[in-house]
Amino acid sequence: MDDLDQKIIEILKKDSRTSFVDIGKTIGLSEAAVRRRVQNLIEKKTITKFTVEVSEQQGASAITLITTNPQIPTQKMTEQLKSMKGVDTVYEITGQYDIAVILSAPSIAEINACIDDVRRIEGVANTNTLIILRTLR
Repeated sequence: MDDLDQKIIEILKKDSRTSFVDIGKTIGLSEAAVRRRVQNLIEKKTITKFTVEVSEQQGASAITLITTNPQIPTQKMTEQLKSMKGVDTVYEITGQYDIAVILSAPSIAEINACIDDVRRIEGVANTNTLIILRTLR
């Protein structure tokens, strides 16, 4: 990956809907060249998905930190977590907690229901949830 690929990624991170024409104008490449580079980044799995972010006013978000039971494989739990409604992202982490989960839902009540579902997963020993008040980018 070279500097131009990095610039393309930074532009797409800010707005994944930016057209290839506009990206090309910004970094000095043709639309076709940008299209090829993005396709290569997708094929190499450097870019794994394009996402939509919903305004904070449209719901609630939380970070749930999970301590696991060492007798249950962490990967088994993360696979279950990834498929749950309300779970945006799952991280296997080091430190006091084993897993961090980013949750989002239309309301705090639905976040609470997601947390209850997380706690029911076999191997979840303890959770600590932080409600996200504001996101700064």
